[in-house]
Amino acid sequence: MRSNEIFSRMSAGRAESFLTELRQEAPPVARMALAAAANAFKLRPQYLKKQPRAKQAEWMRKALARSTMVTTAEQILAEYFLDHQKDLLVEWLDCAGIAHQDGVLEEATPECPEPAKLRAAVKQFRGGENPERRGLLLAAFAAQSAVSWPDLEELLPESE
Repeated sequence: MRSNEIFSRMSAGRAESFLTELRQEAPPVARMALAAAANAFKLRPQYLKKQPRAKQAEWMRKALARSTMVTTAEQILAEYFLDHQKDLLVEWLDCAGIAHQDGVLEEATPECPEPAKLRAAVKQFRGGENPERRGLLLAAFAAQSAVSWPDLEELLPESE
């Protein structure tokens, strides 16, 4: 899966929730996502800002779902988790046994754990609070260009 596919699989409601969450917890990332949407649809940013939140979220989702936006989608997800959900990211990396320094991977391309260990790590990680955000983190991690873990992708539901 690629980062843009995460957005293409989001429902309109989930996209609106994600944008709301970005605005509350990561305003710079929200601005980046909306700027990408405005640019993709050739909208003036001021016009987009005046639209209802649901419409903004749908434009964001559709823009970031484009294959040409894979790098931007990856960057938005990475910044959101690394800068604004670091505790959750660190928890995942620790569960998976991946060497890191405060959420930043020590190896550029980490090796995938053995399937049984990976399955246990995913199960443990998913058991915490806010399962929707945890699922998004797993999907975003699997979609990172530096990570090639088909075993992790197989453990993710189609909706993430």
